[in-house]
Amino acid sequence: MKPPKLELDPHLHQPARLQIATVLANAEKAEFARLREITEVSDSVLSKHLSALSEAGYIKLSKSPVDGRTRTWARFTRTGRKAFAKHMQALQTLVAVAEMAVGKK
Repeated sequence: MKPPKLELDPHLHQPARLQIATVLANAEKAEFARLREITEVSDSVLSKHLSALSEAGYIKLSKSPVDGRTRTWARFTRTGRKAFAKHMQALQTLVAVAEMAVGKK
């Protein structure tokens, strides 16, 4: 059996970006500090991931004051949400094919 062609999204494939996307899929927006806690990466690494997702058009970044400090917030764009859904479908297909290969299904 020839494996299906998978369209894994290179912008979402890295673990930290996949975690960010998962959070944003389940929330209207997420604050930088919360994303840093979840991904367990440094501020600079998280900033690079968020910039990459923003440059791809997948997220929108905004800043707003909270308790006298400026906070950075991320939210999915429509493009980002669609890309995430497509990426998740490709991952589900990959898992299904792998399970068949090892005899689980």
